[in-house]
Amino acid sequence: MPRACRECEDMRLKPYPARHALYAMALGTGALTLLAAGPARAHQVGLSRGEYRVHGAEVEAQLTFARAELLTLTPELDTTADGALDEAELAAGVPLLQARVIAATELVADAQPCVGTLTRAWPTEADGAQLTARYTCPAAPQTLTLQWPLLDTLGFGHRHLATVLQGDVPAADLVLHRRAPAATVALQGTGEAPVPATRPVGAYFLLGLEHILIGVDHLVFLLGLVVLGGRLRSLFAVITAFTIGHSLSLALATLGVWTPGAQWVEPAIALSIAYVGIENFVVTDAAGRWRITLPFGFIHGFGFAGVLSELGVPADAVGLALLLFNLGVEAGQLLVLALVLPVLLWLGRREMYRRFRGARWISAGIVAAGLYWFFERTLFA
Repeated sequence: MPRACRECEDMRLKPYPARHALYAMALGTGALTLLAAGPARAHQVGLSRGEYRVHGAEVEAQLTFARAELLTLTPELDTTADGALDEAELAAGVPLLQARVIAATELVADAQPCVGTLTRAWPTEADGAQLTARYTCPAAPQTLTLQWPLLDTLGFGHRHLATVLQGDVPAADLVLHRRAPAATVALQGTGEAPVPATRPVGAYFLLGLEHILIGVDHLVFLLGLVVLGGRLRSLFAVITAFTIGHSLSLALATLGVWTPGAQWVEPAIALSIAYVGIENFVVTDAAGRWRITLPFGFIHGFGFAGVLSELGVPADAVGLALLLFNLGVEAGQLLVLALVLPVLLWLGRREMYRRFRGARWISAGIVAAGLYWFFERTLFA
């Protein structure tokens, strides 16, 4: 054998240093940890609700939070350090809630601030907490602006769903979030018709885009579908089938045709993730996988629908809002794939990644994440 060829053969047979194996093991362990530690409720958007009732120069406000999110704003309320809030802790925490929540819920009447005073705080059924406050404005407002800087402290995807009423007459429905933490409503009696402050229908595209980007379990599922690689045509068929599936179920749920309970949908989504990860150990590429992504996409679509129903859809533009939300989801998927696929392609060309079966390490992390979410959603829901 020529010397050059003998050297090539020696290089091919020479084992990799032990540190390379350790690097691969660390990579896989990190993937397991990061994926399994993802949020257990990837479809649920943090929500708070507010009813703001205008009576002359006074505004009665009723705010409802999940107790866990109220603890995010005021961790000192938990005097027993048990991670929960009871009626006694809420009652004793009125001064703190006044400073942290009511003072940060800003009402402005015709460019003049209203002064808010918390009157009561108490727990509601399940895991909710309700606050009532009275805001005194300089005069009866013609326009009322609601500003919510609290959104900077709450989770990135948090939505504050607010209803403004003038007496018993609804004036506007508002949805505040980090990109739009304030809104102004024109009230009746100003010579103008009330301004409906609901989001423009075009914003549903951004909501769909945002949801898929923060929907960790959906992204892990997509990673499981493409981590093995394969022909571009096969990958396209897989993603297209997933898209068709979740588009159908999203439409069924949003239009009120059929909506299975979240207690069934959430664990099913987790199992679909675990299944794809397990299947990666027995298949070689994406060819033919569209057969499973179609029904699995159908299941994931109900998860998307849960978020859309929480945010609300304008009654006069249901079809357009549904289309735009779905297009936003698809844009988010394509954006993620445009980032992930080149990385997987680059890794696939690395000898160490192939030798130590990097795709299997990633798949093991996907299985772990899916099983973690399944047990969390069934045993601790």
